[in-house]
Amino acid sequence: MKSNGRVVLLAALPAALLACSGNAAPGGDAAAPLVADAPSPSPSATAAATPPPAGAEPFVKTVVADFDAPWAMTFLPDGRMLVTEKDGRMLLVSADGRSRSTVATITVDPAGQGGLMDVVLAPDFAQSRRVYFSYSAAGEGGKGVVLARGRLRADDAGGVRLGEIEALFRARPFVSGDGHYSGRIAFSPDGRYLFFTNGERQAFTPAQNKTGTLGKVLRLTPDGQPAPGNPLAAQGFQPEVWSYGHRNLLGVAFDAQGRLWEQEMGPKGGDEINLILPGRNYGWPNASNGSHYDGRDIPDHRPGDGYEAPKVWWNPSISPAGLMIYSGAMFPEWRGDAFVGGLSSKALLRVHLSGDQASKGDQWAMDARIREVEQGPDGAIWLLEDGGGSQGRLIRLSRG
Repeated sequence: MKSNGRVVLLAALPAALLACSGNAAPGGDAAAPLVADAPSPSPSATAAATPPPAGAEPFVKTVVADFDAPWAMTFLPDGRMLVTEKDGRMLLVSADGRSRSTVATITVDPAGQGGLMDVVLAPDFAQSRRVYFSYSAAGEGGKGVVLARGRLRADDAGGVRLGEIEALFRARPFVSGDGHYSGRIAFSPDGRYLFFTNGERQAFTPAQNKTGTLGKVLRLTPDGQPAPGNPLAAQGFQPEVWSYGHRNLLGVAFDAQGRLWEQEMGPKGGDEINLILPGRNYGWPNASNGSHYDGRDIPDHRPGDGYEAPKVWWNPSISPAGLMIYSGAMFPEWRGDAFVGGLSSKALLRVHLSGDQASKGDQWAMDARIREVEQGPDGAIWLLEDGGGSQGRLIRLSRG
């Protein structure tokens, strides 16, 4: 079971419950099982678990697979995984990592920080087979991040495809540049709402502007419409906006008590863990515990400045990517804590959560840029490295 706030699956279900034919007539929904995994080949040397030196780390690292610039992953009820790659491929990967197939190829703008980004299952995936994902696209005015969904179904050729793909929401406005798309997705614990992050596209001031969605956390319906009751519409903000004053939001997750946590990259220093509250202003670019890259100062967060301060921050930067709140049984001592991948820091970081407070925990060197952190069905921790070839590995951390 995965319960990191991005999607909650109530029970592990067999693959036969996943799908219908992708070529069914409109309105048709006759059940047809997904194809079972092909027989696994003999284990390769890279799949062998190698225990760390005594006392070095509290887990065993197992290299499971290798990808080309992977960005995100999520587990299916049967233990298989969906993995996104930057250039637009979405892959269905066996639980042991030894077989894979392409279920969709999305047209993306992959320049810079763009590409195919997050992927999560709908809360009712067992019935709807819907998969939500985000990507960068070019359009009128420049580029922006898009929220989309499709249905995972068996196809007539005996494989599995993501069909019925539809774009649900596009960031406003599209602007020039190739950075700070964000594009992380989290469903509320009750499954009624979808939270979607829009970065400020390295343009600073859009994070404070009422006229667009850039630099914001958005609360949408599962169909991509503004959720009713969003707190800032009456003040002239776009109707989707839940919170604002954000920079580059690369992780969102709900804890077991329903609190929404978010991590974002600061400028030169000032990377943040935030507790996201409705209607709050998180300060960017007017307040940050970091500085501009050219050395110019930014006022630090301080009491009474009108901005919501981070619960945890880092200086120098760790370049956070991915956010998971642990709920498994394999590492009971970490249950309820947040895990963050580090890009420039090449690390996995643990943040201790206690109610609405947070504090820094462990930081383990991973010797590679960590793009994604997920919890597996058995409570293992899974990492995706940020790179291509031998630098884009999928790694499983298990109890030694």
